[in-house]
Amino acid sequence: MRVGDYIDAYCSRCKRVMDHTVVSMEGSEVSRVRCRTCDYEHTYRPGQTGKKKELTKEEAFNQVLASVMGTIPGATEEKPKKKKK
Repeated sequence: MRVGDYIDAYCSRCKRVMDHTVVSMEGSEVSRVRCRTCDYEHTYRPGQTGKKKELTKEEAFNQVLASVMGTIPGATEEKPKKKKK
């Protein structure tokens, strides 16, 4: 790694891991970077790579279904039947 190289880092302005350019180094460690999206220069924060939770097919389906059903208001309520005249 050297000054001018591209590196993935967490951008505190964009609030996500983005592509950055190395601006300065302390020895062989990256110390400052500049976001290539918003041009914000900040200290280097390595990208956070969390572990993905392994789900079965049924658990994944139920999770997606719950997220979709939660966004539709009244999706679980039954509509009242119309009275015939």
